[in-house]
Amino acid sequence: MMHGMMVAIGGFFGAMSRFGISRLFKKYYLSDFPYATLFVNLAGSFLLGYVIGSDIPEPGILLIGTGFLGSFTTFSTFKLENIQLHANKKWKPLITYLLLSYTIGILFAFLGMALGRV
Repeated sequence: MMHGMMVAIGGFFGAMSRFGISRLFKKYYLSDFPYATLFVNLAGSFLLGYVIGSDIPEPGILLIGTGFLGSFTTFSTFKLENIQLHANKKWKPLITYLLLSYTIGILFAFLGMALGRV
């Protein structure tokens, strides 16, 4: 029961944080490029790497890793935005988005893990 509560609490705050960041980016970046999703996914990759690399006890991993970061980051929105860019034939933003998301996301996850072990 306690583990489920940790995930739920983290999930609430992660979803609200992503919502707030998305609104903030839409206010300042009037573009077809999905800056908000890129930001939350890259930040989430780094932070999850850090959490996993750290010696955080299981309740903390459930709260921060599974709950907060699980709802803060978004794979489904990432895929939808890629499909929309492809459908609208926006090739340069599509390729840029894919390259940045995958290469920097993996790099940030490794960097987070390395820093978490320090």
